[in-house]
Amino acid sequence: MHYQDALVEEIRASAAHLLAEDVGPGDITAQLIPESLWASARVITREPAVLCGMAWVEEVFRRLDVSISLRWHAADGDHLEAGQCFLEIEGPARRLLTGERAALNLLQTLSATATRTRAYVNLLEGTGVRLLDTRKTLPGLRLAQKYAVTCGGGHNHRVGLYDAFLIKENHIAACGGIASAIKAARRIASHLPVEVEVETFDELDQALAAKADIVMLDNFSLDDMREAVRRNAGQATLEASGNVDETTLRDIAETGVDCISCGALTKDIKAIDLSMRIVDPGTT
Repeated sequence: MHYQDALVEEIRASAAHLLAEDVGPGDITAQLIPESLWASARVITREPAVLCGMAWVEEVFRRLDVSISLRWHAADGDHLEAGQCFLEIEGPARRLLTGERAALNLLQTLSATATRTRAYVNLLEGTGVRLLDTRKTLPGLRLAQKYAVTCGGGHNHRVGLYDAFLIKENHIAACGGIASAIKAARRIASHLPVEVEVETFDELDQALAAKADIVMLDNFSLDDMREAVRRNAGQATLEASGNVDETTLRDIAETGVDCISCGALTKDIKAIDLSMRIVDPGTT
């Protein structure tokens, strides 16, 4: 399945799942409100953020009632200031309140990933180094968070176990060595990129000799990264991984590596503080 097609399917599935777990057999609190009451609501962010998740919000409310209208004042990837209203919603009051939490949960999570990614990308400005995500995503939100990373200005590493080879320590041991593992990968799927994770210079030399497309430098010191760049001399793409955060990112980039992968973009984010408020209860 094509990435975009898979993303569309994930949006639909996520919205359905969130509504199912929240609404269950019915929103009993919403039944306090007259069924015919029409209302408007505003969604604001209480802190600076990079917006991400519009399609998920639209799908949640579409599933509840197609008469609900959404008016966005920002787009995915846009920077939001604290207190900014970026979305106005209008429709049956019951449905707006039923969908509130499901919609905001996705929005606050994906916006958090986009926000952190943007902050890290800004730290890399001028280096030419690409920031990559990893497979350390929240369960069930793989494609969603990968999309959020791109909204923040980052780049996607492999999506799963099927679209690129990443040969790690256990693969190397089971295959009988780096050269054997790379040879097997070329035989299985010659059109896919082959990446090898290395922990020593000897392993780096083996990976380069075997013509790996990408070499991941796992927890190399800054000095060792510089030496790896010298030895590589442009033969393969060099990816730095391990001990990556806002305090180390720039120093790693300045060693001369091509890209940096970082699990913190997706696995331990703090949700953006968003709020939806009914501003016009309308009439019955």
